[in-house]
Amino acid sequence: MAYIPVENLLKNANSSMYKLIILASRRARELSTGSEKLIDAAPNAKVTSIALREIDKNKVTYKIKKK
Repeated sequence: MAYIPVENLLKNANSSMYKLIILASRRARELSTGSEKLIDAAPNAKVTSIALREIDKNKVTYKIKKK
């Protein structure tokens, strides 16, 4: 797995480590249940690695739902 600087990931999660963890875990869960990958990745790549790379490439973002 290639190193992805946390600073780059935090930019895409509104500078919140909590939001980054939630975003990565939800995306990894989607990938594990069969969602299509948004980036090119090796077939044996782990879903958590793919999720973090998608966040780094701005393919997945964090949005707050308004009630």
